[in-house]
Amino acid sequence: MTSTPRSGTQFEIRSGEYAAEIASIGATLRALRHDGRDLIVPFDADEVRPAYRGALLAPWPNRVVDGRYAFGGADFELALTEPQRGHALHGLIAWLEFARVAGTDDTLTLAAEIVPQTGYPWRLAVQTTFTIGADGLTQSVRATNVGAGAAPFGTGPHPYLVAGAAPLDDWTFELPARCVLEVTPDRLVPVGLRDVADHDPDRFDWRAPRRIGAAQIDHAYTDLERGADGRAVVRMTDPSGTGVELSWDAACPWVQVHTADLPGGAAQPFHRAGLAVEPMTCAPDAFNAARYDFEPGLVSLAPGAEVEASWRIAAL
Repeated sequence: MTSTPRSGTQFEIRSGEYAAEIASIGATLRALRHDGRDLIVPFDADEVRPAYRGALLAPWPNRVVDGRYAFGGADFELALTEPQRGHALHGLIAWLEFARVAGTDDTLTLAAEIVPQTGYPWRLAVQTTFTIGADGLTQSVRATNVGAGAAPFGTGPHPYLVAGAAPLDDWTFELPARCVLEVTPDRLVPVGLRDVADHDPDRFDWRAPRRIGAAQIDHAYTDLERGADGRAVVRMTDPSGTGVELSWDAACPWVQVHTADLPGGAAQPFHRAGLAVEPMTCAPDAFNAARYDFEPGLVSLAPGAEVEASWRIAAL
């Protein structure tokens, strides 16, 4: 009897020079290649997914500080899935088994359901579609409140982008964001919004393309410059001339960027192996919106209502 790989049932979609491999647990983008070149940090099918690499995040991306929040006049407490910092991290579906509901050679639709549970007593149907074509890989997600009562909601992806063969420090990075969310250095608890030009610009201002160098980033950005189509774009290029970009629609006014610095530094195999770029429909700790003097973008999803977002990864 053949056993299911540790990352779940495997799916592959292709078009032209693009190929994507997707695992059913967490609707995870496990690998994405263009002409044989990795555009994200991959992992093996028969491997427990390392952390949240490539997973879909919902009903919140990023963190709920202390795992506690208030909504609709009631207080809730979530399991602390980031115990070293004491937060509830990256939602509830990253380890759920998604089922295939449709697919062709170049498309795949997966679905799962968030069931009412301690800390999040709402029922949501989540469906995500991957479409691959000449413009890269597009992932869209639609969440529907299929239960009773309005539910707090946010979503986003978690890919680690790869520009080329050179180390991350040598990649050129461009991020069209005017504001960065300052956080505490130990627990990454949000403090407030800062202008990237005034708040350590060498570390946080990437509006003009430049080399990443030794910069260490694990911060959310907003106030994004967008094109006429309403999309924001992050680009990275390798000294060899290869590169990768991630763009997303107006449903995501935030983006988390992380240089993948790991405890132990270079001794860790995947230390700074890729740049996490995570478009988000809401800010970190958006479930505690009342604490902050900025708009975190939390969606209150009414019964029967839907919310959608999409993003695209493409080779340069």
